[in-house]
Amino acid sequence: MVSVAFMPPFQPRSSPLPALLQRLLVRARGLLAWLWAQEGSHGQRARGLAAGIFCGCFPFFGLQTLLGVALASLVRGNHLLAAAGTWISNPLTYVPLYWFNYRLGSWLIGPSKDWPGMGALRAESLSELGWSVASRLLIGSTLMGLVASAVGGGCFWLWLERQQGRQGS
Repeated sequence: MVSVAFMPPFQPRSSPLPALLQRLLVRARGLLAWLWAQEGSHGQRARGLAAGIFCGCFPFFGLQTLLGVALASLVRGNHLLAAAGTWISNPLTYVPLYWFNYRLGSWLIGPSKDWPGMGALRAESLSELGWSVASRLLIGSTLMGLVASAVGGGCFWLWLERQQGRQGS
């Protein structure tokens, strides 16, 4: 007589990806909860977030976080929320955000010289063409930053007030 060892029925291995995604989502929720629970009054937290959003609207790659934290210091806002607010510009939003800011600046101060082509670059200074584009981008970024930071900081302040009202009831 041949004895056969007991084998469990075949079960396909589940992919580790869903478990990994689940862990990442839990960590992301924890990070967001930690950011929202930062110390300070509602006004300090909202001012910090608004400072970060304002600085995130500018095309100063690599300096946005430092500028956001510095601005938060000036307006007595939360530094961590300022750093998080600069995430409004990220690799997914750079092109649409800065294109919109440039178009807004062009609308405010008039259209810039269109790209002249390689032949016209000999007759016109490249630095002059650069300032034409940069000035419109910076003016549009300033206006967009003012509006976005006022809306973002104001909505965050209202949300904090509403959350406190719910907890007090």
